Amino acid sequence: MDNGHKTGNGVSTAICGTAPVPAEEIEAICAQFGNDKHRMLDILREVQDRYRCIAPATMDHVAAATGLTRIEVEGVASFYSFLSLAPKGRVTIRLCDDIVDRFSGVSEVACVFEEELGLKIGETSNDGAFSLEYTPCIGMCDQAPAAMVNDIVLTKLTPETARSAAQALKAGRSPEQLISERFEALTPSERALHMVDNNIRHAGEVLLGPVPEDAGLAKAATITPTQIISAIEESGLRGCGGAGFTTGRKWRFAASERAEKHFVICNADEGEPGTFKDRVLLTERPHLLIEGMTIAARAVGAREGILYLRGEYVYLRELLLQVLEERRRRGLLGKDILGVKGFDFDIRLQLGAGAYICGEEGALISSCEGLPGEPKTRPPFPVNRGYLGYPTVVNNVETFCHAARILDKGAAWFNAMGMEGSHGTKLFSVCGDCLNPGIYELPYGHTVRELLAMVGGEDAAAVQVGGPSGTMIARDSFHRKLTFDDLATGGAIIVFNGERNVLEIVEYYMSFFVHESCGYCTPCRVGNVFLQKAIQKFRKGLANPEDIDYLKDLSGTIIETSRCGLGMTSPNPVLTTLKNFPLVYSAVIKPSKDGIRDTFDIQSAIDGARKIAKRRSYIFDKDFTQ
Repeated sequence: MDNGHKTGNGVSTAICGTAPVPAEEIEAICAQFGNDKHRMLDILREVQDRYRCIAPATMDHVAAATGLTRIEVEGVASFYSFLSLAPKGRVTIRLCDDIVDRFSGVSEVACVFEEELGLKIGETSNDGAFSLEYTPCIGMCDQAPAAMVNDIVLTKLTPETARSAAQALKAGRSPEQLISERFEALTPSERALHMVDNNIRHAGEVLLGPVPEDAGLAKAATITPTQIISAIEESGLRGCGGAGFTTGRKWRFAASERAEKHFVICNADEGEPGTFKDRVLLTERPHLLIEGMTIAARAVGAREGILYLRGEYVYLRELLLQVLEERRRRGLLGKDILGVKGFDFDIRLQLGAGAYICGEEGALISSCEGLPGEPKTRPPFPVNRGYLGYPTVVNNVETFCHAARILDKGAAWFNAMGMEGSHGTKLFSVCGDCLNPGIYELPYGHTVRELLAMVGGEDAAAVQVGGPSGTMIARDSFHRKLTFDDLATGGAIIVFNGERNVLEIVEYYMSFFVHESCGYCTPCRVGNVFLQKAIQKFRKGLANPEDIDYLKDLSGTIIETSRCGLGMTSPNPVLTTLKNFPLVYSAVIKPSKDGIRDTFDIQSAIDGARKIAKRRSYIFDKDFTQ
């Protein structure tokens, strides 16, 4: 990860050198998933969890069992950051390296782990006991610094608690015992709540207040698919993941496609730094989510669904599997749901493996198909040709939950909340320099200043709305409204006080995009590296006025020529701060004099030539004999 820290997942890492895994064990894992090449991510995750790496011989066995080539298997194994071709420790500690964690003291926590474990970041101990590394945002920004220890989440870390955890692990205690000595006796819900505080600060009327059980699904079972879609359209519901496409139209497009199969996919891969609202809904309202997916399935004629859970939320896997099984027992999933003949629908859980790009719906579909998480060329759109080439509805967790409530309470009820073009309520994930970080469910239309007053962030100097791909605003814009037509956001609100360095934040966000780019298209893969290097020039005081034009021109090129939403929004940290914080840039630039940049260092420029020619310069070196 090229973000100022070294990790152990680079291309230079040695290939897995552990003892070969018996072929029959790999074959058994593949058989567990039906030798289905589309379940490649599940197969490789299982191999990684059992054997701590994916060895070359293992990839050969997987390829043979699934009918793929070795290079196709390795393409998946090398794409996701939670899969490794080098051996990982039996206990892998991943420290969250988000900008909020940095400002909250993660470097001090990292130093303690390094000291106690005798490792540096990016290393694995010689005995194979521990690996220590940084990872991007794990969705715990409201309780930073945070870390993943295998599948266990630790939050609100301090140097003292980090030392206690490291010493306990060295003494032979399991990661689970760091949470509770009776961890195995806890229910999946209790385990999740022991690990992570959901920090619900304001429960609104739609999602986090009282919710009747499956009332929306019961209503949907009594009306036609067309009536379901009409209700969603009339409500004004728009996608809550950030893009804001009208949900009812998406469902209607998918339903109108004539095909043998239709699919419904829930995007629970909220990887945008600063966002954690879906984490709360998955914990507090899992039944409402599945209810919404089931309603969507009836609307578009789908019999199969996929819940794509980001790898960082693996601690919620058992809870969600339990919910799915419970609903099958109660006749709310499976065949003839609620006794309605022909209303058949079931869901499988697909766990991700650490790839921000999979939040983009095309990349998410690729991942579900067992491929590297690379975006697909559009058109065709997923509603026309999505998962396995069939019409597919992809919505995020919050959107499906809203849909279930709309079917229960009616379109007019939902439409009356918020404001024109932005109806209903929105979950805001608030973190950073404020007194009360957490989740706030509010109707659309509140100003940033009003939200800051609620969260105890009145001294904010900057607010990042929508995460790195969104907009950073200054105090003179706090009157703006949180709506689709003014300040749109998938949910992230990151507060920064006047002590924070805006350019440091921008450089971190650019390093994040550099690391998370899938690498498919050159403008994103290379252009973001150039943007990051240009910002570094500003931070070092080596920039000229011409560099501002360079930033704007390069950003425009990346936006216009990138293939997917990541590249189209990755320059936003640069562009929005240039617009809203111009003095930050002008304060560190140095003007050109007589056509020569003030920052140009002739001695550094000719140093390479000196070494090649093995002599000094007659013009620029006073003593050219040395």
